[in-house]
Order: sequence, then structure tokens, then C-alpha cells
Amino acid sequence: MVRGSYIVAPTILPYEIGNALTALVKRHRLSPEGAKVAFRSTQAIPVKLTQLNVQRSLEIAFQFNLYAYDAYFLQCAQSFKCPFITFDRRAKEVAKALNIVVLE
Repeated sequence: MVRGSYIVAPTILPYEIGNALTALVKRHRLSPEGAKVAFRSTQAIPVKLTQLNVQRSLEIAFQFNLYAYDAYFLQCAQSFKCPFITFDRRAKEVAKALNIVVLE
């Protein structure tokens, strides 16, 4: 990360992280204790949580047939004119269609 920069994400980020970690535990890919350690580790990353523009997020979701949760992150990147980071192939495609820079 570049000094003086930070990650911008919608306010749902901690909930999304929690959901992903519980999914890993349910699939026996991570222990409950490992999930707790992983969550604490994410808290050390400087992130500016920002309010969502739900109306714009819904427009993105409907236009590209996405779940709202994916659209929230795309709307955030679009709104702040910042690069988008994801492992999701479809989200990358939509980001590019919205002229959002994708970091790979």
C-alpha cells in the first residue's frame, strides 16, 4: 500500500467478511478459532467505510443481473473513482463495463 492512501469500502464490509469466514468454517476449510484470528487480522487493515448509495447500487444490480451485495462494492468504487479489487470473475467484468479500473 502507498503511504497516505487507504482502502474505501461500503459499511457492509465487516459483515461480508464475517459471512465469508462463517462459510469457510461451515465447509470445514477453517476452524472457528482460525476464523476469529482471520477477522482480527482484517481489522489491522486501514479501511475507510463509507455509506452506500443504495439507489445507484440497485441500478447496477438490475442492469448487470447482480446481487445487491456485489453492486454495493462496485458502486463504492465508481463513486470514489478508485480501483476495484475482487476475485469474482463476474464482478471484474461488470467493473470493466462500468469503466472502473480493476486491480489484478
